[in-house]
Amino acid sequence: MSTPGTFRSSDAAVVAEPVEARFDAIGTTNCVIATDQTALATAVGLAKDYLSDLDRAVSRFRDDSEVSRLAATAASGTTWCWGSPLFLDHLDAALRAARLSDGLVDFTVGSAMVAAGYDTDLEAVRARPGFTLRLEGVRVPGWESVGRTGDGRITTPRGTVLDFGSTAKARAADVIARRLALTLPGGFLVNLGGDIAPSGTAPAGGWRIGVEAADGSVLQVVSVTNQGVATSSTQLRRWQTDAGTVHHIIDPRTGRPAPTTWAQVTCIAADTLEANTASTAALVLGEDAPDWLIRKGVAARLDRLDGTVTFTPGWPRPEAERAA
Repeated sequence: MSTPGTFRSSDAAVVAEPVEARFDAIGTTNCVIATDQTALATAVGLAKDYLSDLDRAVSRFRDDSEVSRLAATAASGTTWCWGSPLFLDHLDAALRAARLSDGLVDFTVGSAMVAAGYDTDLEAVRARPGFTLRLEGVRVPGWESVGRTGDGRITTPRGTVLDFGSTAKARAADVIARRLALTLPGGFLVNLGGDIAPSGTAPAGGWRIGVEAADGSVLQVVSVTNQGVATSSTQLRRWQTDAGTVHHIIDPRTGRPAPTTWAQVTCIAADTLEANTASTAALVLGEDAPDWLIRKGVAARLDRLDGTVTFTPGWPRPEAERAA
């Protein structure tokens, strides 16, 4: 996919040319690629339907979403609600990400995100002149403060705004890819704004995925067959405030945007949710990210603002570096 900072499939990846369709949904550009052209239209329809339902469940930017209704009642005190199956699935995914990341990817950062200015669609945020940061005194409740019972009852403390921005696209990519493989012939690559999930029968040699910089240049091409791939960036979802430029990756330990140690981090993992959890946590950790990723056994490419690159074990090294 050619959207800056995400991934794109390479036409050289397969002998028989796959077919693809792109569409906008959930605030980003998405792409479904199929090895069987007869399956593409149905695959895209399934993906669109799922993302439409997802938007109604977890969007912070819709007053009628489950997330927004829960936040509205939590404004006055501890509250609870019954979650829909889709909402509960994404809450469970966010809880899994919090545990995997040692709490670095925390879905209770919504209030901090709002205080930083990200309270509506990104284009509208960028169009506002001189937003005043309101980060002083902002408290991140913490993912462990959210209750979830087996029968679907969710409780949150006062002032909690849930934000599934670090997990929803990745979880959706995994779910959609799996559903496509279970119901349609051939192989699929689902790319939701850079969160990439393959399924079904991969092309010969695997899916070749280009890691792109924020300016759209391809930094490296990697091949995967059944692993999830994701990138997180401090260079794309950015906007101006009275204190300068800020981005959307919030450090839950401080309630403030994470340091811009890394321009972007790309990870390969067992599924897309794990890959995106690792890449987001790496941005939060800054200089400590490589050691943390190594301890977690995650293959990653970490790009600094100056263009220098750090790799963790397991990441495929670029051709030029291998030759050297």
